[in-house]
Amino acid sequence: MLEGLSNIIHVAELRKRAVFTLIMFVIFRLGVHIPVPGVDSSVIENLFSSGNLFGLLDLFSGGALSKFSVLAMSITPYINASIIMQLLTSVVPTFEQWAKDNQDGREKIQKVTRYGTVFLGFIQAFAMSYALKVNNALVDNSWAMVLMISIILTAGTCFLMWLGDQITAGGIGNGISLIIFAGIVARFPDGAVTVYKYIQAGTINIFQALLFAVIAILMIVVVVEVTQGTRRVSVQYAKRIVGRKMYGGHTTHIPLKVNQAGVIPIIFASSVLMFPITIGQFVQIGWVQTLASFFAWGTISNTIIYAFLIIFFTYFYTAITLNIPQMTENMQKYGGFIPGIRPGKPTATYIDRIMTRITLAGAFFLAFIAILPNFIGWLTGIQGVYFGGTALLIVVGVAIDTMKQAESLVLTKQYQGFMK
Repeated sequence: MLEGLSNIIHVAELRKRAVFTLIMFVIFRLGVHIPVPGVDSSVIENLFSSGNLFGLLDLFSGGALSKFSVLAMSITPYINASIIMQLLTSVVPTFEQWAKDNQDGREKIQKVTRYGTVFLGFIQAFAMSYALKVNNALVDNSWAMVLMISIILTAGTCFLMWLGDQITAGGIGNGISLIIFAGIVARFPDGAVTVYKYIQAGTINIFQALLFAVIAILMIVVVVEVTQGTRRVSVQYAKRIVGRKMYGGHTTHIPLKVNQAGVIPIIFASSVLMFPITIGQFVQIGWVQTLASFFAWGTISNTIIYAFLIIFFTYFYTAITLNIPQMTENMQKYGGFIPGIRPGKPTATYIDRIMTRITLAGAFFLAFIAILPNFIGWLTGIQGVYFGGTALLIVVGVAIDTMKQAESLVLTKQYQGFMK
């Protein structure tokens, strides 16, 4: 990590890319503080004062949702569109063919994803605007105001999508991921201030604050270890003679990640649990309120269901994204085999059995890391600080990927210098 930072400082091209990325971050943070016109901010703040699941969405937006700024929806519609497109790629033959193509196919998938982002973004923006209208949070409760706010919020998401593309092209790392990363990191100082206010008010003591800090450091260590954890499956390639040249004859491995699904299962599970809670915020009917209270964030029922949903979606998403039959087919095509395992279906069965076992460990890890903030709140008495495992998973994953891209750019620069 320190070596990567040193390379960014000393290599001129990396330094320019890093400065460009920081400028884009500044623009993003400025947009967070531009409020949507015609909205009563006090009504919005009441939704976040109780430390519920809305705080997780506010964390992804870097505080833009609680302020109800023009970037209130953050990049969430793009994430949803990307996930839907990835799932459809495994089902729709046309999308699957596009995924197998090189540059043209990826550009087509990206284009459809962007159109899907605008569509999903407008639906989400209209729902949020209508909810404000129902709660009398608009200065003008007309449908024209609802439509105007929907367009503004959708335009904010499209701007962030464009900003992410600019970072990807001229900065370091994946722009969309870095925007989420910047939003989460920007909320950490607010969390530290909240803990300090708890101590000043006498709500917690120094021991509880130190316990919170120790748990946070341990969480970071565990998340880093599991994120980089892999199960290596040895693969032997047979020697082949093509013309006068001999190919193969070497040993390599397939790195099967313990956390293959990343943070996606947590996002899926959060979305499912968010639905009844969101409906309960705006529909004042007895049975709806009872259902919403059953799924209320932090309750025992919510915690148990949340954990089971994460485990289920971990297996589901891993099965969708990891095409084991195609992996074994490509291995067999180039003369590769796992020592002691016959090529073809036995190899696929062997890899599938390994993935089932390590995915179980990854699923339990994701479930534990997602519900851990509840236990931290119970142990330390600190509420409303969204220093959860979900945020750490994203921050650690993006940081590791960005450093790897920086290292690859350094290697490319060194190779170019050697060739010249």
